[in-house]
Amino acid sequence: MTKKPLALLIAASLSLAALGPVLAAEPATMSSASQPATASNPFFAPSSLYLQAPAFDQIKNEHYRPAFEEGMRQQIAEVEAIAGNKAAPTFDNTIVAMERSGQLLTRVSNVFFNLSGANTNDEMEAIQRDLAPKLSAHGDAIVLNGALFQRVKTLYDARDSLGLDAESKRLLERYHTDFVRAGAQLSDADKEKLKAYNAEIATLATTFSQNLLKETNASAVVVNSRAELAGLSDAAITTAEAEAKKRGLDGKFVIALVNTTGQPPEASLSNRAVRQRLHEASVGRGSHGGEFDNRATIIRMAKLRAERATLLGYPNHATYVLEDETARTTTAVNKLLADLAPAAVANARKEAADMQALIDKEKGGFQLAAWDWAYYAEKVRSERYNFDESQLKPYLEMNNVMENGVFYAAHELYGLSFKERKDLPVYNPDVRVFEVFDRDGKTLALFYADYYARDNKRGGAWMNEYVGQSGLMGTRPVVANHLNIPKPAAGEPTLLTWDEVTTMFHEFGHALHGMFSDVKYPRFAGTNVPRDFVEYPSQVNEMWADWPSVLANYAKHYQTGAPMPKALLDKVLATQKFNQGYATTEYLAASLLDQRWHQLAPTQIPTDALAFEASALKQAGVDFAPVPPRYRSTYFSHIFSGGYSSGYYAYLWSEVLDADSVEWFKQNGGLTRQNGDHFRETLLSRGGSEDAITLFRGFSGREPYVEPLLERRGLNTGAGKK
Repeated sequence: MTKKPLALLIAASLSLAALGPVLAAEPATMSSASQPATASNPFFAPSSLYLQAPAFDQIKNEHYRPAFEEGMRQQIAEVEAIAGNKAAPTFDNTIVAMERSGQLLTRVSNVFFNLSGANTNDEMEAIQRDLAPKLSAHGDAIVLNGALFQRVKTLYDARDSLGLDAESKRLLERYHTDFVRAGAQLSDADKEKLKAYNAEIATLATTFSQNLLKETNASAVVVNSRAELAGLSDAAITTAEAEAKKRGLDGKFVIALVNTTGQPPEASLSNRAVRQRLHEASVGRGSHGGEFDNRATIIRMAKLRAERATLLGYPNHATYVLEDETARTTTAVNKLLADLAPAAVANARKEAADMQALIDKEKGGFQLAAWDWAYYAEKVRSERYNFDESQLKPYLEMNNVMENGVFYAAHELYGLSFKERKDLPVYNPDVRVFEVFDRDGKTLALFYADYYARDNKRGGAWMNEYVGQSGLMGTRPVVANHLNIPKPAAGEPTLLTWDEVTTMFHEFGHALHGMFSDVKYPRFAGTNVPRDFVEYPSQVNEMWADWPSVLANYAKHYQTGAPMPKALLDKVLATQKFNQGYATTEYLAASLLDQRWHQLAPTQIPTDALAFEASALKQAGVDFAPVPPRYRSTYFSHIFSGGYSSGYYAYLWSEVLDADSVEWFKQNGGLTRQNGDHFRETLLSRGGSEDAITLFRGFSGREPYVEPLLERRGLNTGAGKK
């Protein structure tokens, strides 16, 4: 999840590798000299496709650089015109004018940065490396423009007398805050230092991201025989065989890595040595030397972030970031993580003891290790609940889950309907496009579904916008979801794990947040909310994955059409708290690492990244070897290239609101249009136009409670209300 670029340009804490949708406006008039050179460039004019959808069939690598260069030139000209305006500053000639600046940069940024994550290539990577410091400098040229800031400050100081409506007043206040946080009040000498920090941080974030993609591909595990893959499904083995052939390794098998520490095949592989190889390949990424090693990159980035925070008047980077989130302080975040860690680790140790007992019962002759956890967790689950997750997969065919599950829930809750648009171009044949119709039958948005993994696609799952909603600009949303589901061999069905199902519902929750946006200003549209609030609506949407009427509509055997047996569903529901000690501990370990890295003062930056990581985990009490962090530092893209620096705690912070909201839905009748319309009107449609917690109160009618989260994760410790 990402914020809009002008917000990114102002909020210097975020990396340009995370650049998302930008603000839209009419471009400045081009000189006659520049027009011939741009005639064939699809970015130089608004897309003529429906809702300004990108013309992917016309966009080529050579179009990006000219469009970025001209887009930056145009926006600087627009901003200089605003700053140099002889007329006294008004809300329209200053704030609204900035909201309207940079349409060309908007168009090229939306496509380029989205595709650099979803469908990159060597030339795009080279462009991204070159662009990172230039875009950083471009942003600095705007937010460190003294004359521009003076106009903003003049309006801000008089804000109570300007007669502004609530959204406009909040926009003015946000611009003032953003400029101040970006260094607008620094001396000229310190502004130059800040520019240097921003440029180098942007370059390092790009380096980290590109190193990780290449390292992940290079670290795939090669297996010599089918026998070594015992336990994997025939479809998974066929996929591994096809991956080997693609790499010129005929007769062998290749297991590609996903971005998390835990690798999905570990749950099925009966060969312990192969599990160990897979785990060690995963945790070693970016830390074993070679051209893709990320250790020096993260140490340098941590130092630069700390020095930049100090320059801006903060003790460390985390304090700077959290000031602008709903958590507000490192104290609040540290308390949340510290309060949950002991119970989580205690539960994980109990789970480990159960697995060790099973290993001993089988006369395994070894101590449980990290690479054994998923495999023996499945065995314990099967023994305890007579349930193997592989039993689910025949009932979870991907298209059925999407159309009769995700889309169906959105229809029942919000009145939406969907029609596939095969006339609109895509950047990969596997991408599907849907027109989304609102409850009144009118077009609401376009939705792109990009679900399959590719070797030129970053790991994980995410949502982005190609066009953001804005009443000011008259634009409607064009949004996309990205997953990394392994593509089966030709002719084979795509059968999902339960985790992949919930991920699909989760990401569509982000998409709904973008599609339901109903604000005037681009700065507040859709998911343009605090980082520790943005995951909340998407987590709520996960609840519909196992809602009885929704599940009954999509959980059908891909061959026979038979519904998932109730007994099997009951087992799924019965295991919801199973393995939560592990899940919570691995997440907390990663969140604590994020905070430890970013709560350092410049003089505290370590020289050995892995030693620092080990020490930080031990000090936090989460150094339990069978449960490593969900991400180790050297492949923790969320915080070193993805815009979540000091913010990985946000998933848990948001889950407090999510679990509480799930209880609200259950208590008020569940999947009903009345509930959906209420959630949409009070929260999803408002974007960032109001304070986040105020929006939650408007939806729920009260402050959030923490008990539903503790109950969900089996961490009940008698904690009070938040």
